[in-house]
Amino acid sequence: MNRPPVPALFKVALAPVQAFFRLEASSGILLALCAVAALAWANSPWGATYAAVFDAPLRLEIVGHGGHFTFREFINDGLMTLFFFLVGMEIKRELSSGELRTFSRALLPLIAALGGMVVPALLYVAFTHGTPAQGGWAIPMATDIAFAIGCLTLVKARVGHGLVVFLTALAIFDDIGGILVIALFYGTGLHVEWLAVAAGLAAVLWGLNRFYVRNGLAYALVGLGLWYAMHHGGIHATLSGVVLGLAIPALPTRPGREVLEELAEYIRGLVSQPDDEGERAAQLLHIEEALEDIEPPLNRFVHLWHGYVAYGIVPLFALANSGVDVSGMSPSDLLKPLPLGIITGLFVGKQVGIFLFTWAAVKAGVSPLPAGASLAQLHGVSVVAGIGFTVALFVGGLAFAGQPSLLAEAKLGILTGSLLSAVVGYVLLRYVARPLQPAVSAPS
Repeated sequence: MNRPPVPALFKVALAPVQAFFRLEASSGILLALCAVAALAWANSPWGATYAAVFDAPLRLEIVGHGGHFTFREFINDGLMTLFFFLVGMEIKRELSSGELRTFSRALLPLIAALGGMVVPALLYVAFTHGTPAQGGWAIPMATDIAFAIGCLTLVKARVGHGLVVFLTALAIFDDIGGILVIALFYGTGLHVEWLAVAAGLAAVLWGLNRFYVRNGLAYALVGLGLWYAMHHGGIHATLSGVVLGLAIPALPTRPGREVLEELAEYIRGLVSQPDDEGERAAQLLHIEEALEDIEPPLNRFVHLWHGYVAYGIVPLFALANSGVDVSGMSPSDLLKPLPLGIITGLFVGKQVGIFLFTWAAVKAGVSPLPAGASLAQLHGVSVVAGIGFTVALFVGGLAFAGQPSLLAEAKLGILTGSLLSAVVGYVLLRYVARPLQPAVSAPS
């Protein structure tokens, strides 16, 4: 049955949208637009509706058990679990078959990430020591991978693939560091009995991985139980997403060449036989099942969830958490210890820590610079790594829960520091830094 043709006018209207989502930087652009929209909404004549929407009370009850929470808490503690689930899978993919699969490949971005976490935290503490804001020391440690890679794609003609890989690996190590910090320092008091339940469920996930279970529903049910146990155990429940992501099988069951050779022989046999429409469905199913042996469940889950997370959950998180009412503020508020500590940590601490630690490692002969990169380019990328948006806002919400004035100052510092890093990093890479050799784009 032929489908009706798509109207030409509809194709014309849809083309710009399709082109936007094909852009590598599209998720970062959407994130920025949501942050700007939140700021505009919170400071508009309809600013009261911003708080009304995201502070709206909700209730969920299942089999007599439930709880009260706001729409913002549902986003931050519920939907963001899927963001951390994707982070966990991305980390596992890079460690098992990606750029971090060998120690030599991982060493330089690991050293750079350490510098990019330690120096910003120390600068923040220097500004906030002895104040109520000192508990937010982990806020400027984060690098927002969507924003940072989006910024690099705007200058991809001047940035080699080696630097993109370097920044991606650095951001992944940042994520690992951020996850550990959230688990160790931003809990709500540990409860051993619930942590024992969580450990048992983690063991179940290990068993699902060990026996190569592919059924997404099995992982989802255990993951929900793990979220609940970690929530009551005193560890932030969203980290259950990381544990779940790390449990997804990352390697195929059989070598790809072996499967393809078998399929080639099977298809040759089909071609030599008379065409039988009645058997076509069974033949296609056999081919599909054979191809599933090549694609690990992790790749399938990343492909399934990436769009929902990148274009739905993370922008919604930005919309719910970036709305700072600045009507009662003045430029001098940026000089308060909390926002100034974050701005200095993100804009100064990130570039100093990453650049110096990387330069020292290269000089010591630990690892060479990324292929084709100059020191000027390395500095530009170090500045771009100061875009610490999503995880920084997330940590800020944990550090200053129940302290709205400090949280507003933290958001102001995060937005300002990230904006400075994005603009200055772009200018450096676009107009100042020059590659040692013509940049080679990554293969499609």
